[in-house]
Formats: sequence, structure tokens, C-alpha cells
Amino acid sequence: VTVLVMCHTRELAFQISKEYERFSKYMPSVKVSVFFGGLSIKKDEEVLKKNCPHVVVGTPGRILALVRNRSFSLKNVKHFVLDECDKMLEQLGSPP
Repeated sequence: VTVLVMCHTRELAFQISKEYERFSKYMPSVKVSVFFGGLSIKKDEEVLKKNCPHVVVGTPGRILALVRNRSFSLKNVKHFVLDECDKMLEQLGSPP
């Protein structure tokens, strides 16, 4: 993974991943994957293992879970995007 994009909602993550896929049609070797909660983490682990995506878009909770269980390594990430960073900070500051 060389590009990691984090978004505060799964809807936004899905939308951004679709945009990356649209752009990547001009670069067919570039693989894009999206990871967010509410779906099986096992499927996400399989995608990371089999497809080895270049671009990963996801929500902070799912990305953290994948990093903690060692399915996803951050060591090769060259570009990190925090989309709507202000919204993420608001969520951190507000109690559940």
C-alpha cells in the first residue's frame, strides 16, 4: 500500500474509493480497496493478502483494527490523506 486515505464515515470512504477507481482506469495496474466497519474484517484481510492494493481508503476504526492484527502494514505508505480532518477531530472530542 502506497496511498492511505482515511475518512470519518463509511459512505465517504466508499465514495472516495469509487473516485480512485475511476481515475485508475487510466492506470490499469493500480488496485484500489476500501475498508470500513460493519462488514467482515476477514474479507478485508483476504483482500489485503490476495490483491495487495496500491490505494487503501477506509475509516479510522477499521484501519486501526487491520493494523493491530498485523493484516495491514503502514511501513510502505508514501502518501497519507486525512479527508475532512476537522470532522475526525470533532468526533475525537465528543463523548460517545
